[in-house]
Amino acid sequence: MPPKAKFTRETIIDTAFIITQEQGIDAVTARELGKRLGSSARPIFTVFASMEEVKELVILRAKELYQQYVEEGLKNELPFKGIGLAYIRFASEQPKLFQLLFMSTFHDKPDLSSILPVLDDHYDRTVWSVQEPFHLEKEPAQRLYQHLWIYTHGIATMIVTGLCSYSMEQIEENMTEIVTGLLLLEERKKGA
Repeated sequence: MPPKAKFTRETIIDTAFIITQEQGIDAVTARELGKRLGSSARPIFTVFASMEEVKELVILRAKELYQQYVEEGLKNELPFKGIGLAYIRFASEQPKLFQLLFMSTFHDKPDLSSILPVLDDHYDRTVWSVQEPFHLEKEPAQRLYQHLWIYTHGIATMIVTGLCSYSMEQIEENMTEIVTGLLLLEERKKGA
């Protein structure tokens, strides 16, 4: 009969998630978990087969938290703008989780048109949030999303790495200018 678990799965994942928020996913080790739980590392392995399993669940929880930011962003008068602002807010408020989800190394180097569907679990909803208010077909909406994602990812990365800081007012103003310029470019393409 296997030993009785000293900690629940939830308690271990909660603790691993807090470690990740504070120090990043690489700090989530059996030793650190045991230390935080006031135990040795051994009880963790009565509940989980490996640390990889723990880390996978931490990543899933980080994605769920990011989903809450996206849902809040979708409530914006312009949902696409709201999603961009939510992305930057997530980076600002949860820098280690942002690094985990959006700044990890990719072994396959996809081109930009294929990276967003891989990175963004909400890709279709985001493209729709561009199409609907701006009355765009899917292809121009995807193009606009790609351009604005590069811009918002750049800002978010600069915030996370401490390169510079922006106020939300500055970010909103700059995003409005970028979107306006991209929409004008799309209009010119249609007229050409």
